[in-house]
Amino acid sequence: MNGMNSPRHLVVMGVSGSGKSTVAEALRDRTGWVFAEADDFHPAANIEKMENGTPLTDEDRGPWLEALTEWIQARERAGMSSVVTCSALKRAYRDQLRKGGRDVVFVHLHGEHSTLEQRLGGRSGHFMPASLLDSQLDTLEPLGDDESGYVFSIDLPPAQIVDEIFRRLAER
Repeated sequence: MNGMNSPRHLVVMGVSGSGKSTVAEALRDRTGWVFAEADDFHPAANIEKMENGTPLTDEDRGPWLEALTEWIQARERAGMSSVVTCSALKRAYRDQLRKGGRDVVFVHLHGEHSTLEQRLGGRSGHFMPASLLDSQLDTLEPLGDDESGYVFSIDLPPAQIVDEIFRRLAER
C-alpha cells in the first residue's frame, strides 16, 4: 500500500453508529496515512443543530463538504494518501468529495437499523443524537455501480473489514 506512485484517499462512510471512526483508525494505523475525522470540519452552527436533534440540510452540509474536499486536495497536492471518515450519505456529497483527488475510494459501512440504534444508545460524548438515525437512513443513497467503492456489513469485525479492503484494493 505504501509503495503507490500516486495518492489514494479512502473515505469511510455510513450513518452514525456504523463504526466509521473505528474502521478508519484501523486503516490509518495499518497504512500510516494521514487521517481526518469529518466531524471536526463541521462549523459550530451545524454541531448545534445536530445536538438539538435538527437534521442538517444540503445547504448546511455545503461548507462542511467543501472544507473536507479542500483537505483531501491538500493531501493530494502533497503526494500523501489519506483516510477520512464522512457520512457521505448522498451521491452529490460523494461527487463533491471525489473532487479532492484522482483516486477517492468509498468504504460504505452498512448495518441494520436495530444494530445502529443499539450502538448509538451505548455511545457517550458525541454530538449526534440517536434521534437523527432515521433522518440519516432516509437520506442515505447507496453507492452506485459506477462509484469507486465497497460495501461492508457492520456485523463483521473491524479487522476483517480492513483486511477485505486491502484485498479488494490490491485487485484494482
